[in-house]
Amino acid sequence: MNVFLLLAGFLTILVGLVHSFLGEKLIFSHLKRGQVVPTHIGTPLRERHIRIIWATWHIVSILGIGMAGLLFWLALPSTSIENVPLIKNIIAIPMFISAMLVLWATKGRHLGWLGLSLVAIFVWAS
Repeated sequence: MNVFLLLAGFLTILVGLVHSFLGEKLIFSHLKRGQVVPTHIGTPLRERHIRIIWATWHIVSILGIGMAGLLFWLALPSTSIENVPLIKNIIAIPMFISAMLVLWATKGRHLGWLGLSLVAIFVWAS
C-alpha cells in the first residue's frame, strides 16, 4: 500500500468535510430561513465570500477534468481490470450525488444535474 496515496485520500476527505462545514457556517447560514438550501437574499455577501464562491466554481471544473482523465484511462484497452469496478464507482457515485444535489438545490433549473447524471450512467453502463 502506498502510504502517500492513503494520506492524500484521507486529507482529501478532510478538506471536503471542512469545506462543506465552514461554507455552511460562514457563508450560507445567514441566507437560510429554516431550510436546507439557502433561498434568502438577505444582506450582500462579503468580498471573501464572493471570492471563495468564485474559486469553488472553478475548482469543480478542474476536479471534473481530473475525473475525465480517469475515465479516459479506464477506456484504454490496456487498463488492468482488477480495480476497474471500484474506480468506476469512485467516479460514478459522487457524480450522481452531485447531480441530485444540483437538481434539488436549483429545482431542476440548472442543467448541470443532467450532465452529471449522464456521466454516472455512462460509467455504470460501461
